[in-house]
Amino acid sequence: MASNLTSGTVEIGQAEIIAFLCRPETHGGHDAVQRMDTHISTIILVGARAYKLKRAVRFDYLDYSTLELRHRYCDAEVAINRRTAPGIYDGVVAVTREADGSLALGGKGRPVEYLVAMKRFDQEDVLDRVVARGALDDKLSRRLADRIAAFHDKAETGTATDGAASFARMVAENTNQVMLRSEDVFASGDAQRFSELLSARAGRAGPLLDARARAGRVRRCHGDLHLRNICLFEGEPTLFDAIDFDDRLNMIDVFYDLAFLLMDLEFRSRRDLANSLLNRYLDRSGDYGGLGVLQLFMACRAGIRAHISASAADANLPASADTAAGLYDDSRNYLKLGLEFLRPVPARLVAVGGLSGVGKSVLAHGLSPKIGAAPGAVHLRSDVLRKRLHDQAPETPLTPEAFPNAYGEDISQMVHDEMRRHAAAALDAGYSVICDATYMTGEQRRGMEQVGEAAGVPFTGLWLDAAEDKMTARIRGRRNDASDADETVLRSQLEADLGRIDWHIIPAGGNAIETLRAAQRALDYSDAHC
Repeated sequence: MASNLTSGTVEIGQAEIIAFLCRPETHGGHDAVQRMDTHISTIILVGARAYKLKRAVRFDYLDYSTLELRHRYCDAEVAINRRTAPGIYDGVVAVTREADGSLALGGKGRPVEYLVAMKRFDQEDVLDRVVARGALDDKLSRRLADRIAAFHDKAETGTATDGAASFARMVAENTNQVMLRSEDVFASGDAQRFSELLSARAGRAGPLLDARARAGRVRRCHGDLHLRNICLFEGEPTLFDAIDFDDRLNMIDVFYDLAFLLMDLEFRSRRDLANSLLNRYLDRSGDYGGLGVLQLFMACRAGIRAHISASAADANLPASADTAAGLYDDSRNYLKLGLEFLRPVPARLVAVGGLSGVGKSVLAHGLSPKIGAAPGAVHLRSDVLRKRLHDQAPETPLTPEAFPNAYGEDISQMVHDEMRRHAAAALDAGYSVICDATYMTGEQRRGMEQVGEAAGVPFTGLWLDAAEDKMTARIRGRRNDASDADETVLRSQLEADLGRIDWHIIPAGGNAIETLRAAQRALDYSDAHC
């Protein structure tokens, strides 16, 4: 549906502009020019620069059909993306018609097109490729979660309170598009089942969606937050290419924004990274209420990718049958993934206890992706909750000078109360939970067992045990960790009366893989005897 540009009496085809931009002499003649096309943009890569031209198209969800609209949306794209990628988005530059009839980039003549000017980054640094080569590790995943949580925290808050109605419209559009491909793309009955389950789940979530909108959880987000719209820029994970053309798609629940990225990682069979990212986001945001709609949101995102992939496959026929076949396969797999998100998975509660340096958090981190609904269990860590009670980042030390009461009995009681409260909320949302603390008293251990009883889910307590020298060595080796425990704290714990330990005793003196396997055997044993 491409059209000509029209502005007053000047009319010019975009093909001429693209040809002009693709000539090396336009850019000084020193560098080769690369061109990339999408259904709504043409991107010119040359030297250290990138220019994005918005194609003169009109769809149901987007209108770039006039020069005035494209100018407006170029300005909007720069403004909205400078929130997360100020170093990438330089501004808007005009292509002008000069007095002699030639075109110029940022010349003095009349503008006949507008471009978003950006700094170029290596395509190998886009996160889909980073993930594909195995370079997105836990450390980088946590930094990405920190970036997203900080962005959501500062994002403009929406004024509407009809979270349920807005999402219902999105679900209806999604299911309608999926049903249109029910006969030619998807397996028999899959589209119908997906549409029915998604609509029913959205209906049940209505009160929570409205409550989240009233609480300010609907904000001007990214809107298209998947791996291909995140890059490593100057070494840091950076969100770019946010939706600028429709407030309905970016003024959304923050968890709907996050859900796209989690779904993308699940689709690529990287639940470990999705789980790490989710738990770090929860650590930083404290938004455990979003868990009640996360499965719904991920399913909706998968459904959208299902019908968009089918449309992309159509566009590649008959020019590239192999590409189209791959996209049709993706479409079917996205829908299957959406159905998986909508099927209930039994929740369970696991507590991991033991003295400082025994490896509780390492074990909990390893177990989390393997338990419960996608993307795995919620990992609650007492050290992190204590930091949040003091409005500090997880790795910020709570020194006695700055926080003299941080480790007093009253604060410790508050930490355990918070852990039980968040665990109950996550279990109620259908998620499994792993709670990680020292649990030095029988009262603390019993309190966690009671959370499982109240929720009606299986409970398993794991007590890690290791020799003093092992725990001491681990404490000495910690760097940038949420725990503030030192060797003095460990010695006091070793002298304490722990009372009777009724939980599964897990040897933790070896390597992390051995401990993980022993813990999994204990969980399997608990499953067989519950």
